[in-house]
Amino acid sequence: MSATFKKLLPHLIVVLGFVVLSLTYFYPVLQGKMIYQNDIKQYEGMARQQKEFREDTGQETYWNNAAFGGMPTYAIGARFPNDVMDWVDRAIRFLPRPADYLFLYFINFYILMLVMRVPWKYGVLGALAFGFSTYLIIILGVGHNAKAHAVAYFPLVLSGILLVFQRKYIWGFVLTALAMGLEIQANHYQMTYYLGLLVVVLGIAYLVDAIKKKELPHFFKSVAILIVAVALGIATNATTLLSTMEYAKVSIRGENYLAEDDPTKSSTTDGLDYDYITEYSYGKLESLNLFIPKLMGVGRASDLGRDSEFYQKLIALGYPAKQAEYYAQGTPLYWGAQPFVEAPPYLGVTVVFLALLGFLLIKGRLRWWLLGGMIVSLLLSWGKNLEFVTRFFVETVPLYNKFRAVSSIQVLLELLIPIAAVFGIYKWFTGIEEKQVKLKKLAIATGSIGGLCLLFWLVGGSLFDFKAPSDTQLAIEQPEIFEAIKADRIAVMKSDALRSLLFVVAAALSLWLFFTGKIKEHIALILLGIFIVLDLGGVDRRSVDEESFITNRAYQANFEPTAIDKAIQKDNSYYRVLDLARGLNNSHINYFFNGVGGYSAVRPRKIEDVFYKYLAKGNTNVINMLNIKYILQPDKEGKVGVQQNAQTNGPAWFVKELKFVDSQKEAFEALEKLNTKQTAVVVTPQAQELEGFKPVKDSVATIAISKHDPDHLTYNAYTPNDAFAVFAETYYKNGWKAYIDGNETSIYEVNYMLRGIKIPKGKHNIEFKFEPVVVQTGSTITLFSSLALLLLLIGALFLEYKNKGRKLGDVQTT
Repeated sequence: MSATFKKLLPHLIVVLGFVVLSLTYFYPVLQGKMIYQNDIKQYEGMARQQKEFREDTGQETYWNNAAFGGMPTYAIGARFPNDVMDWVDRAIRFLPRPADYLFLYFINFYILMLVMRVPWKYGVLGALAFGFSTYLIIILGVGHNAKAHAVAYFPLVLSGILLVFQRKYIWGFVLTALAMGLEIQANHYQMTYYLGLLVVVLGIAYLVDAIKKKELPHFFKSVAILIVAVALGIATNATTLLSTMEYAKVSIRGENYLAEDDPTKSSTTDGLDYDYITEYSYGKLESLNLFIPKLMGVGRASDLGRDSEFYQKLIALGYPAKQAEYYAQGTPLYWGAQPFVEAPPYLGVTVVFLALLGFLLIKGRLRWWLLGGMIVSLLLSWGKNLEFVTRFFVETVPLYNKFRAVSSIQVLLELLIPIAAVFGIYKWFTGIEEKQVKLKKLAIATGSIGGLCLLFWLVGGSLFDFKAPSDTQLAIEQPEIFEAIKADRIAVMKSDALRSLLFVVAAALSLWLFFTGKIKEHIALILLGIFIVLDLGGVDRRSVDEESFITNRAYQANFEPTAIDKAIQKDNSYYRVLDLARGLNNSHINYFFNGVGGYSAVRPRKIEDVFYKYLAKGNTNVINMLNIKYILQPDKEGKVGVQQNAQTNGPAWFVKELKFVDSQKEAFEALEKLNTKQTAVVVTPQAQELEGFKPVKDSVATIAISKHDPDHLTYNAYTPNDAFAVFAETYYKNGWKAYIDGNETSIYEVNYMLRGIKIPKGKHNIEFKFEPVVVQTGSTITLFSSLALLLLLIGALFLEYKNKGRKLGDVQTT
């Protein structure tokens, strides 16, 4: 056995162990089952049109006409040319989903530990602590795959950065560029943005350390190298980034055309609304569920059985046993400040305890980086509950107002706490501190975390009111029932407090037994590993277990057409469907028809404006202009019915008048009473191009659609006079081109969100083609930057080989 292989063997075994553990934990995938993820189900509806187009033609369409009245596919699974990072990522994620993401968590954190010069046996424990963090498992359960994907690459990006600061400039550069490319490819820019904040904190820690050690030249050299590496990594995703930047301007992340003029309002003129950004703000007290999972209950209603106070109270009030049992199955346990949480982002009390021990044992820039990152993460996660900080970031820090659900910044804690825990273990077993110092710090960590758990177990029921914001009416109208629910909330809180206390005692006892020489190091490490997995895995299973997996047949049943769907499908004409029964944010209709709704966190802003102001309120002129032929809506009993709209304007029509306004807001407001069959509204900047043009709507003029591929629409038109046609298609200035008899013509934005063109008299063939320049430009940059990264990797390997040969020669000469 060669020395190199012997050196690599433990790591190969660890990687194999991660593969086995990932498959074992999500063992239903080995039975051919798949995890049911609601967000992915919604995505399937959104993306069906482009997938079918890809399968039918072998080509990629970058426009989806089924969702939100039409939008680019950039944010809904577009495949771009020359996407090398996608190929690399798929090669790494070779396991079936969601085992692939769990493996990604494990392996990348393990690499980070090796880069931080932690022996492999401690790195394994850290990988387990990171991979099984409850929040990281929960997001897999609900289908936040892009978020999980991006967070999984956090450790790899940090690994490259740290290598550079360790003066391993070439390999650090290559790894940073590669990792950054994979991070961007994951396509969750909010998570990447949070990673950027953490890197800033890391940079400050290293800068202060460099000043103290008088190593500023090395610091600035490292920063320069990293800037180039990050730029190269970003460039390998040029198409994705450029297209996202382009589309973001017209999404709900871009300009708010209807922003209130009153500065006291929470609306912003660019980015998301403040109230929307902070809707999911973590409560300050709620943060304690990082180590006591059910401190504030769980988001999902819970079945506490017949032993619950809620059930017993219902029986005492005379409810029939079956009815009482039915209600008790949905006991509302969550009493935190957020509208809803699937489950608490539990870090594992074992891991938190070890992390506190780590803080007490480690020193220098590592401690300050970890502490600084945790403070930033925690404070920003409180959102509106720490308004002066959040307002500052929303109004001052670039791009911060583009992201919602500020509580999700706690993903940084999911990374930092396990790092601190690993160093707590590492320093405990290898540190040079005096024994009494170690013992004192163990006592402090045990007393702090264990003491809080003991406090909540013994007297937690008397410390809080256990009332959620939504409980006010219940507490007033049915105080007895509220008191019963409160008693159940107290019970689950105390139960988990005791559970956490026992894990703290068990972990502390393992460390103490090693300290006193009663057990060997490997036994203590195995015990800690078992505690970490049992602690986190036990809570993870409350949200994602074998019942979360279904057969492929059961999954496909979600896409079976309803009776209403089947009835509408008999109509083969070109139209849209408005689903008022399910609302704007649902993609069921998109799976079968062209709809004006959908499911996306980056939906077009204008369709959202129009939906809530006009469509939801039944404005027939706006319904007609969007070619909505069928409307689904519930009756008084909640039963969904379908109404056919015989008055729709159709795919395209001529108007006899153009109305000019000065702003997008005025164009939007004009829709209130606009006769869209006769008049089109144009905003002043474009009106200048139409100055002097008087359209004529002749009774014999005709215009009809003859082809309607997502990215290629064709119409046949005849008009005896110069005319102006409006098309029931979303206006998007970047990429769409219009041609009359093969000659390009200008497209005007009309009626706030639609397209219009001037048509000369006569008989014409009209085409709209979506030919996004951003894809062509981005794919070229992607190709050359990927080739550059490949050449750098080859060069690094050659230098490594050359240096090893030189070292071997030196040894032989010696």
